[in-house]
Amino acid sequence: MVTTTSDVLAARVLPRNRVAILLAMLGFAALTALAAQVSFYVPPIEVPFTLQTLVVLLAGGVLGSAAGAGSQLLYVAAGAVGAPVFAEGSAGFRVLVGPTGGYLVGFVVAAWVVGRLAERRNDRRLLTSLSTFVVGNLVIYAFGVAGLMGLAGLDLGTAVAHGVVPFVFWDLAKALAAGAALPLAWRIGGDR
Repeated sequence: MVTTTSDVLAARVLPRNRVAILLAMLGFAALTALAAQVSFYVPPIEVPFTLQTLVVLLAGGVLGSAAGAGSQLLYVAAGAVGAPVFAEGSAGFRVLVGPTGGYLVGFVVAAWVVGRLAERRNDRRLLTSLSTFVVGNLVIYAFGVAGLMGLAGLDLGTAVAHGVVPFVFWDLAKALAAGAALPLAWRIGGDR
């Protein structure tokens, strides 16, 4: 949970109690589910292009490490137990052990990493904010590639060629959007 000493946006705008943080976590989990429905495939890649990573990065940046990771854990758990929240309304444990499983686990870790960096005020300036979100994407890629290798049986080169390379431009655009949004939000709020 975000504590009263956390230096993230949520601590600034939300009441500092567990109910408010839980509601924010549920909100980011729901936003991740909505962003998953904005998806498309480019053959032969088995991993869809979605807006999810944008929300994952923002969840960590806005909520902080624990609540950001918690929001993504709620999202993954909801999908694992059957809620149609994954890309194209898919659901179930089979998704977690399929080609996208590593990415989904990476969402939780990436939200924590981005949140931790935001707690260290890396979300206040464009360059540090952008680098924070690039690091978050690299975490997602690492878990995604590991999943493609372990769950889909791809070798490292093929996993990177299919699970990273096609997404770099798309993910850089999302990192730039998130990286610009948080410093702007802090500037509007009067804190740098």
